[in-house]
Amino acid sequence: MPNFIIKTHQKNTRYKGEKIFILNKGLNSGKPQKEPFTNSFVIIFPNKEDAETVYWLAYSLWKAKFCHKSLYGSVIPFLRIQDFKKDFSTKVNEMLQDFEQHQKEVKALRLIEQQENHFHQNINLINNMRRVILDRYCKKI
Repeated sequence: MPNFIIKTHQKNTRYKGEKIFILNKGLNSGKPQKEPFTNSFVIIFPNKEDAETVYWLAYSLWKAKFCHKSLYGSVIPFLRIQDFKKDFSTKVNEMLQDFEQHQKEVKALRLIEQQENHFHQNINLINNMRRVILDRYCKKI
């Protein structure tokens, strides 16, 4: 089981070890990222393997809207750190019971992320080509 510490992220704070950040405000609460969000929790790990494992678990939970049941507030919903610590730690331990299945899921998620990035690159190229063609066409007129 990965060993980690969950804290509220403080701007301009340097953390020892590997870390991921979890958004804690808004409807995207629970979204993991390797770079800090303004309103986020930081999860600190002793090694890179644990950080990578928990990152993909957090990503899966975010996509499944796991944190939505714990949101408070009516205008800008937010997560409370105590609730997040309890629910997240429990769910991570539960999901890691079948580690082989977890590794297969992470491999599939990485492949999908690569395909998604490739798709976005192609969309950007198509939009650039469209813009060039339209610019060239409009100059003729």
